[in-house]
Amino acid sequence: MLSRITSILLIVILALAYKAIKPPPLRRCGSPGGPPITAPRIKLRDGRHLAYKEYGVSRELANKKIVFIHGFGSCRHDTVIATNLPSGLLEELGACIVSFDRAGYGESDADPKRSVKSLALDVEELADNLELGSKFYVVAPQNFPSHVFQRCLKFIPHRLAGATLLTPGINYWWHGLPYNMSTKAYHEKLSRDQWALRVAHYVPWLTYWWFTQNWFPTSSAVHFETWDFDPLDLHNPFPDNTTQVHLWQGADDLIVPAMLQRYIAQKLPWIQYHELPGAGHLFPFIEEVSVAIIKTQLMDTE
Repeated sequence: MLSRITSILLIVILALAYKAIKPPPLRRCGSPGGPPITAPRIKLRDGRHLAYKEYGVSRELANKKIVFIHGFGSCRHDTVIATNLPSGLLEELGACIVSFDRAGYGESDADPKRSVKSLALDVEELADNLELGSKFYVVAPQNFPSHVFQRCLKFIPHRLAGATLLTPGINYWWHGLPYNMSTKAYHEKLSRDQWALRVAHYVPWLTYWWFTQNWFPTSSAVHFETWDFDPLDLHNPFPDNTTQVHLWQGADDLIVPAMLQRYIAQKLPWIQYHELPGAGHLFPFIEEVSVAIIKTQLMDTE
């Protein structure tokens, strides 16, 4: 009898543990019981939909077109550059910005076959559906979307008129980073962030549980994943220097260490590095900085 009770308790514990670490099923927008569809969407070749939003000059009239890729825990509405520009600047520059919900975010369908390359191809297909032309700019904000940005550089460089990355996230286990430097930067992070990074790196199947449990403080940001390439191994995709890549970093950023960003910029000299003295992680929310970022990207090709 005791062994039977023990077995039942073990099964219950395992079932509860499985439920705790497994995310709930997604509710597809527009499906029965799912959220409503409120945004314009395009249909991709594989049948998925991507929701998008437009800012500035209409796509038909704009001569400079930007695809904005939102960050972790954000959506198409969180277009920090567009929402922090002074009124009328995009019209003055003849530019439009298209932001979109990445797969599984907002009103875009999840991608069950997601891969390293698929995210870049989503950007390309979005541009083709919206007729943004043979080349367009890409802007990605802080943290998480650095992998999308760098995948665009690797997989669709021929489509890019220019690219801007704001405080890209760092994976402290990238083999290209000096061990002593990455270790020092890692231990300067908040304790809760260190633990979250350990969980994501060593036991990724516990990541969902870690961010939903109430026993321990969770991370302020998790911004890396395992890829099949190291960004430090990227070769200049624009050897003719007709396309510019810009990287912006706050010198006093407490989430993404400037020391590692400087090292990456040094190893990849084809990236134009802009470090802002006294700035923290949220520098794109400062209007004059947003203006400098967008003008630097759009005007370097004139």
